Amino acid sequence: MTKNPRYQMKPLFEQRMQTLLPEKKDFDNFSKIIHQGPENFIRCNTIKISPEKLLEKLESKWQVKQPFPKFPEILLVTSDLKPGELGNALEHLLGYYYIQEISSMMSVLALDPQPDEFVLDICASPGSKTTQAAAKMQNKGTIIANDLKLDRIKILSTNLERCGVTNTITTRNDAISLCSSLKKSNFRKFDRILLDAPCSGEGTLRSSPKTLLMWNQKVIKKLSRQQKKFIAFAFKCLKEGGTLVYSTCTHAPEENEEVVSFALENFPVKIETLSLPLKCREGISQWKEKKFHKDVEKTCRIYPQDNNSEGFFVSKFKLVEEIA
Repeated sequence: MTKNPRYQMKPLFEQRMQTLLPEKKDFDNFSKIIHQGPENFIRCNTIKISPEKLLEKLESKWQVKQPFPKFPEILLVTSDLKPGELGNALEHLLGYYYIQEISSMMSVLALDPQPDEFVLDICASPGSKTTQAAAKMQNKGTIIANDLKLDRIKILSTNLERCGVTNTITTRNDAISLCSSLKKSNFRKFDRILLDAPCSGEGTLRSSPKTLLMWNQKVIKKLSRQQKKFIAFAFKCLKEGGTLVYSTCTHAPEENEEVVSFALENFPVKIETLSLPLKCREGISQWKEKKFHKDVEKTCRIYPQDNNSEGFFVSKFKLVEEIA
């Protein structure tokens, strides 16, 4: 594929990625794959249809694989598709599947929500992970799906309705205000919380090459401060023994390991080892002059050249002692 000259790495971003990927071949593979479009993954919505029945319907029009035997709901369409073909298909309009990049599915696989649990999705729109969690919960229990902007809430609500999700309540609030209000109201604390945080999006270069143009280190620092506030307030809404998954679609250590290290150093939490179907690299222990908590190595860095995916970061916490 010929690289678009408009979408090249800024020198500072390139330097940072070379630091993260010091082996030349590894960095070269990364540099190459970010200029290729992502694969066409979809997730079967088991609220409405089984993977087997969906596969039967789709095989009449496309070539479809189930690449992960333990997760039959994850499907890969290998046919050459016309623009918009996946989104315009009847099966999509009926809510039988959700178009979702494979690395994005890892957050909910790590969270592992169960039927009848009480779950909070703090930054929920457009609803890919909310609908995935609802399916994992068999549409039972309760999910609070929150987002800030009205246009994003509309998209979230549309996707929930299309997928037949009935165990979810949508709220419109700033993440910090929501958690603060819940804490003050003595609201029932959550079994599990998903914090898929707003981030700089470095992992989305394959689907959104414009991110290369918008990349800015000042934004990363600002987001890092915001993410630390989000996770600090989120822990206050989690019950003792509860699970919180913190994830981003960026490679920036300031938004990943630095946030995890902040959590480990300031809250009664421990980080849990992850077992995901994609290749994960350990979290880094140091970035520039900053040394991180030793347990950040248990986090998962997903690189596009390792999995033919987008880039992602996942970490999983257990709250050891409820925060008053």
